[in-house]
Amino acid sequence: MSPDSRSAADFASVFTRPPAVLDIAPDMRVGFILSPCFSLLPFASFIESLRHAADEADFSRQIYCHWKIIGATTEQINASCGVGISPHEIFPDYTEFDYIVVVGGQLPESLEQPQETLNYLRQAYEANISIVGLCTGSFILAQAGLLDNRRCAIHVDHHNQLKQLFPLCLPESDQIFINDNEVITCPGGTAALDLAFSLIEERCGKARAIKGLAALCVERHRAAHHRPNRLYGNLSVCGNEHVEKAADIMERHISTPFKIRQLAQMLNISERELNRSFHLHSGEPPTTIWRKMRLSYGHWLLVNTTKRVTRIAFECGFSDGAHFCRWFKRIYNESPIEFRNRRNEV
Repeated sequence: MSPDSRSAADFASVFTRPPAVLDIAPDMRVGFILSPCFSLLPFASFIESLRHAADEADFSRQIYCHWKIIGATTEQINASCGVGISPHEIFPDYTEFDYIVVVGGQLPESLEQPQETLNYLRQAYEANISIVGLCTGSFILAQAGLLDNRRCAIHVDHHNQLKQLFPLCLPESDQIFINDNEVITCPGGTAALDLAFSLIEERCGKARAIKGLAALCVERHRAAHHRPNRLYGNLSVCGNEHVEKAADIMERHISTPFKIRQLAQMLNISERELNRSFHLHSGEPPTTIWRKMRLSYGHWLLVNTTKRVTRIAFECGFSDGAHFCRWFKRIYNESPIEFRNRRNEV
């Protein structure tokens, strides 16, 4: 097979050229502050949402949305995965932005903030600019004093650390994002997509937000309170190290549960001690809690997807559909089919 000899111009002729840029003011203006060892996924999720909402088709021009990466210097900042990004400019006038988004990441490295950054955040908030913290950006907002006596959405793994370092914060680990008086926090990961789409819808309209969803192949975005698999999320922050770790393992193995004896071995304690700890903090044995977590996820899948009941049963770690249906009816007082039919009627 001979190499393709077509030129770049030949390829370009297949694609539609963008129309002239409209001379309009953007509806949404965002400044990004990247912390040392920042998490790439939440940053990419947010900025890619803006990119697709900002223009027609896939031309990526900053028409309806505008963004800029800013910082105390223009020196390259490396993400926790090693990718390096340089800010576009040193801190400009904060009134250029509607939102300033602080992207956190690996701790404690991300907390190595120059005083200029903390001052800039405080001054911007006092000028009525909304401040957003992604991932452990919440810690940086707390450093700046912006989370005193405020609710904030934090990943369960960092809940206790935030509370210990900044006792005046009110962290919550069962929310996708929280807006407390225009200080907005998000635990990171793909939850940043949901936050970005909500803000885009608010500032630019639903059509812009839906365009971004479609372009990124996201079926739908979740509301701020929506966290489908956080049943018993309080156990992840109950203060008992073994229960917290066990609850985390359970949530990560919704589809592939194993015996409680194996779980206890992973934690280097006896099965009896693990059962006693769960009874103390929840009143139920770990077997029951794990099953309820899986059924809760199945409940969510029945509402939000069109997957068959048998498929849902396997995704929730049940050996077959009958086993899933039997336990589902015992907990929810109706079969999965009855539940889905009733919801569809509503």
